[in-house]
Parts: sequence; structure tokens; C-alpha cells
Amino acid sequence: MEVKAKKALGQHFLTDLPTAEHIAETISAKELSQVCGPEKGILLGNLPVVEIGPGMGVLTDFLIAAGRDVTAIEIDHESVEYLGKFKKSINVIEGDFLRLDLNEIYPGDFVLIGNYPYNISSQIFFKALEYKDKIPVIAGMLQKEVAERICSGPGSKVYGILSVLLQAWYDCEYLFTVEPGVFSPPPKVRSGVLRLTRNSRIDLGVDEKKFKTVVKTAFGQRRKTLRNSLAGMIPAGSPLLEDPILKERPERLSVEQFIYLAKALN
Repeated sequence: MEVKAKKALGQHFLTDLPTAEHIAETISAKELSQVCGPEKGILLGNLPVVEIGPGMGVLTDFLIAAGRDVTAIEIDHESVEYLGKFKKSINVIEGDFLRLDLNEIYPGDFVLIGNYPYNISSQIFFKALEYKDKIPVIAGMLQKEVAERICSGPGSKVYGILSVLLQAWYDCEYLFTVEPGVFSPPPKVRSGVLRLTRNSRIDLGVDEKKFKTVVKTAFGQRRKTLRNSLAGMIPAGSPLLEDPILKERPERLSVEQFIYLAKALN
């Protein structure tokens, strides 16, 4: 039984076994121990795994082989039938990840991984961010440009909304690049594998909605200085108007500086 990749779902099935194994290893206890420390790494390396868009389960096989408890979320009914027939040791949920209540999948913490559909990868990460307190690790493969954007720092041309919002809560690593030839059908772009591990921040010190609004408003006009892009949010006579930070453009600001701005505007 073969599953046909569907263009409407942005499907590109990974076929290269070494690449799949390498991606699975990014959430192993051994790998995470090097990033988070031995005790925390072992804990994270044994958490249940939610895999998004497993397709025919090439990555899934390596997660199973590593002894992980895997729940696969798949929107394609043909893939769901295939997984139900050939990957009986996993739990398969047929549905749209963007519409699911993740608290109903696991009451506790879990690791998120996948060969994420390119057309909704940013939305997937925004969704995961809503559950940041129960997803200590996010890893997987997506379009190289998006992976680089997530992991980029201040001063980079690709640094943006997704970078700041994710880096407020996660340490982001770009791990390696994957060429189009390891997929069927091959995508027209290169892919990148990343790993996000939850940092020690438990509170921003300011309303999260306010923080998101400031970040999105600033990058909404990224060529303008913050004085201009945030003009509608700064009250007349505010001491912030004298702050040199308003002379900067958004791509120059660190996460901490955006938090400072959100507090000042609150």
C-alpha cells in the first residue's frame, strides 16, 4: 500500500532513512542531555512524543525504535489508514493539528516533532506556543528559510515576529540542512532541521497579549523606526518618547528589549 502525496496538503514524504534517523536523534535523551544537562535531558528524552504529519511513518519508525510513546496527528485519511495498518504500536489521531485541543491528547508534558507541512509551518509553531508550558521541546523539519528565521537573532534581515515570540520562551537551534532529493516528491526549496528547548522564563512581567501586540505592530512596518511604527500606542507626553530605543528599527531589538517596550507601553 502506497500513500500518494497530495499537493493541497503540502505533502513531501521523507524517504531517506539516515535523515529520518538523524531527526529522531535530536530529541533523544543523549542529545538533550548535552543541551539541557544530564538529569533534565534524560527526563525530556523519555517524554511521550506527538508527531505532526507522519505520512507513511519513516520518522515514526525511528521514534518507535527508540522506545518512545508516539501519538501521530495526521489530517490525510489515506495516511491514517496506512499508519493504522502498518504502525500498530502508535496512537493515530485523524485531524487538523491547528484545530485540536492538545490538553486532550496528553494531560502532561510531551515533545513535539514532525516533518512539518511547509504551507502551515508558521501556524504550527504559533499554535505550539499556546501550549509552551506543556511542550518543553519542539523539533523537526520545515522550510529552510522559516527555520532560519525562527533561530535568527537581532540584526539579521530575517529576524521577525516568529523569532521574538518563540525566543521569549525557547532556546532555538538550527541543526542542519536537508536537500530536496530526500523527499518524494522533491520540494522546490531546501529544508532545515531545528530544535527548540524551553528556557527558564516563567513570566514576562507584562501581559502576554500586550507583548505580542507590540512585537507584531513593530514588525508590521519593519522599515520604520519604532517611534513611527508604534506611534499609535504611545500616549502624548509619555517619558518613553525620550527613550533612544525608539530610534531603532525592530530587527535591532533583543527579546529583552521588546519586553521592556511592552512594559513601558503598559
